[in-house]
Amino acid sequence: MILVTGATGYVGGRLVPRLLACGHRVRCLVRDPARLQGRPWLSQVEVVEGDMLQPGSLGAAMRDVGVIYYLVHSLSGGSNFSQQDIEAARNCADAAGAAGVGRIIYLGGLGNPQTDLSPHLRSRHETGDVLREGKVPVTEFRAAVIVGSGSLSFEMIRYLTERLPVMICPKWVFTRIQPIAIRNVLDYLVAALDCPESVGLTLEIGGRDVLTYAGMMMGYARARGLKRRMIAVPVLTPRLSSYWVHLVTPIPANIAQPLIKGLGNEVIVRDAKALQLFPKIELFDYATAVRLALALVETRGLETMWSDALTSSQGSRTPKTLTSREGLIMERRQQGVPASAESVYHSFARLGGTRGWLYMDWAWQIRGILDRLCGGVGMRRGRRDAEDLRVGDSLDFWRVETVEPGRLIRLRAEMKVPGRAWLEFESRPVAHGETLLLQTALFEPKGLMGLLYWYVLYPVHSLIFSGLIRKIAEQAVSRP
Repeated sequence: MILVTGATGYVGGRLVPRLLACGHRVRCLVRDPARLQGRPWLSQVEVVEGDMLQPGSLGAAMRDVGVIYYLVHSLSGGSNFSQQDIEAARNCADAAGAAGVGRIIYLGGLGNPQTDLSPHLRSRHETGDVLREGKVPVTEFRAAVIVGSGSLSFEMIRYLTERLPVMICPKWVFTRIQPIAIRNVLDYLVAALDCPESVGLTLEIGGRDVLTYAGMMMGYARARGLKRRMIAVPVLTPRLSSYWVHLVTPIPANIAQPLIKGLGNEVIVRDAKALQLFPKIELFDYATAVRLALALVETRGLETMWSDALTSSQGSRTPKTLTSREGLIMERRQQGVPASAESVYHSFARLGGTRGWLYMDWAWQIRGILDRLCGGVGMRRGRRDAEDLRVGDSLDFWRVETVEPGRLIRLRAEMKVPGRAWLEFESRPVAHGETLLLQTALFEPKGLMGLLYWYVLYPVHSLIFSGLIRKIAEQAVSRP
């Protein structure tokens, strides 16, 4: 039995099907099992609810486990993310030792420990050290930027390059780096299972090319046929850079800042043990990795995205089950639609992303811009897939909280609001082939500011939501 932690994240969500394809039995440890809904491999794995920060929840997950893949990270856990990483790693090591687990395979960050590493990279190394303090032997892989469709690093490079014909660049863009394709990362993680010589080792992995961040952006531009210019400036602090990334890309400043602080560290492979232990792995060069990533984006083949992780914008808060109670403001609209329930569902399940929001889409875009200016996620995250929705997906400035195919979706707001908000769509069959379309906006205001926010903006929201339900109905009727 193999236990995959972080299965809702970018790497974990891609590792699971690779392990299944190799014939392994897989168990996934997740804080919220509902976030795995929609994964095509869900019926083939065992799912256990648990949290690395809650030691009492780990025993059942580790029972009869031979190998643990440790893919947990608290990057957006606030200023104490390093302490959370250490605590989680210690809990994992202790529980694994008590359960008699044979081995832990950990994916960390590349960087010379003898240099002044950023807090982010130092935390990645410290996590490996804490895992090794336990009774269970550890194989640690250390990688730099992972290039793949939907990865955090790839999305940052992609948006910066696509949106800025002329880029004002701080000195960190000329730091040397050895990026690696996500496919090669998965190759290493899977191959380690059948390589007993890798037990107890720390292995540095990278692709075929050593570049700079500037070289990576220009390489992306060449792959897309874009002409770009880069202008170096002597001063641009990580904080200012993170705000710039926040405005231009879908990546929030709180995630961008610790990453950018690490961009000043040279991250290249200095130890060739991984190449010697795994000679059959064919490493991609950067141009090939970018081409493969772009091909998946263009064919809607994304398996996972960086924003799939629960901590990407909302910390460790568990998604809420909505109930009718005091303090929760609810506005429900309904409309009969002379179309099948499936057609109605299909109409609202395709909202957002490149298709927009059917009615007054410009207003949604303005709201997204204002959210970005206030430090929120904005609208640039789009959606993972233009047709398919699953629990945990980001959808513009919403998070998909519930999906009942053919019937209902519920979105939880992740834009900056003084409270918590949801938007729910339901397709309910009624007599004579007609469908009742229900659209419900729910808001849990936080204090007086929350109430003022709701009532001041209610006229605008009323206009938008009344037009939206009408357009959804019209599209359902016209759908062939």
